[in-house]
Formats: sequence, structure tokens, C-alpha cells
Amino acid sequence: MFAVKDWWVTDMYCFINTLPAMLTIEAIEESTVYQLKKNDLEKLYQTVPQFERFFRILMQNAYIREQLRVVQNLSMTAEERYDIFVKKYPEVANKVKQKQIASYLGITAEFLSMIKRKKLETLN
Repeated sequence: MFAVKDWWVTDMYCFINTLPAMLTIEAIEESTVYQLKKNDLEKLYQTVPQFERFFRILMQNAYIREQLRVVQNLSMTAEERYDIFVKKYPEVANKVKQKQIASYLGITAEFLSMIKRKKLETLN
């Protein structure tokens, strides 16, 4: 997963079930990271009920993003998925390693190189 400015990310399964995280977060540029424990989030919901709605909307949007990603991985070619990724996250595409993009797309870095090379040849 990639997160752009002002996004919230977490290992939701482990967070909700209070398990040690299975996933890690790596910042590729200077970032501000906030940590929120599950108990503190529950207290926040009780103290400021509007936060419950806010987090529900965040979770709905995250679920939709992941669902679309699964559908795309099952129904689109790697080239189509790459095109969508570059259009949706142009700033990320220029900042991360090709290996990371390939992993996100569910392909090898070598195959991603072939896709990019083919696109360059088509432009020339």
C-alpha cells in the first residue's frame, strides 16, 4: 500500500484485534507520524462522537480502495494496472523504487521494466 499526504494507514486487522502488527510502515520522505492506541481511540469516540463518524468514513474509503485494487488485480492486465497507478499516484510513481511499484501491482520488477520499455517504444 502507498499512502499520500494526509492519509491514515495502519495494519487494521491487528489494530482491531490488538495483535502485534504483521505489516510495517516505511516513510520515503520526511513525515509526521501519529500513534493512536485502540483504547485511546475508543475513548475518543466516547468523548467526541463526531470522531466515530470521521473514522467510519475513513474506513469505508479504505475498504473501497482495497476492494477496487482486488478487482483490478483480477480483471485487468498488468499494463492497465500500471497505467491506473501512474495516473492515480503520479508523485508516488516518481519517488519509490520500481520493485515497490511492481510488488503493489502483483508483478515482478523485471516484468514492470518490460511494460515501461514497451510504453517508451510506443511513444517513439
